[in-house]
Amino acid sequence: MTKILDVSLSTFEVTEWQLGKLKKSQDCLAEETPVALIYNGVSHAVMLATAQDLEDFALGFSLSEGIVQNVSELYSVEVQVQENGIELHCDIASERFTQLKERRRTLAGKTGCGLCGAENLAQAMHYPVPLKMQKKFEVASITLGLQGIQSQQKLQQKTGATHASAYVQADGTVSLVREDVGRHNALDKLVGALAKQGGDKTGFIITTSRASFEMVQKTASAGISMLVAVSAPTGLAVRVAEQCGLSLVGFARENRFVVYSHAENIINE
Repeated sequence: MTKILDVSLSTFEVTEWQLGKLKKSQDCLAEETPVALIYNGVSHAVMLATAQDLEDFALGFSLSEGIVQNVSELYSVEVQVQENGIELHCDIASERFTQLKERRRTLAGKTGCGLCGAENLAQAMHYPVPLKMQKKFEVASITLGLQGIQSQQKLQQKTGATHASAYVQADGTVSLVREDVGRHNALDKLVGALAKQGGDKTGFIITTSRASFEMVQKTASAGISMLVAVSAPTGLAVRVAEQCGLSLVGFARENRFVVYSHAENIINE
């Protein structure tokens, strides 16, 4: 596999105004890199993303977009660094590739939108199937998760420009964090990392962004029954969460949050 240099960060010389004075200083910025997802030799999507955890990204994107149904159908991911970006060459099962060609689309990926490039409404609105079972979570677990995610946001600490998605165990322990300039990308990376690990899905996900329709869709498609967002949800996200059985929490802080769907699964003990 091609070795990738760390291109997630860059340092710039800037002019800073502080306490009434201008001075030269160094600033660390997060990088956006075009990342092309190529399936069995055919380009499918180009996303602007942070160039780390790319194998997790390829797997998570493939799962959440329904390109593959399970980990075993993604045979390999080859990362190729090009002059103007990075290509992820994904080798998938022939049956899944045939299905992909039937509904093929080209995405012009942007950090703020998860549906860019869909050719029709049916493609854009990929509703998740109802969760097989709903979990109950204690308030304390949510507050512990919110406390724990901050210390693990390494890129955010350096740049102030990245989102994070974290998997939190039922007891509130943050066990896995993925970061990216795009909130959808961060969640895809987390979904991919969780899929590779396997194991139970008794925990929940925290996102440092708003809870859009696609964030709910990706969480539910991964079999996770609660999404906690530090910002607001959209109306569509709430309706879809209610329909598929996902507990959706917004405006999450250590001392306050709002439950928008399936509040019966939040226990205050």
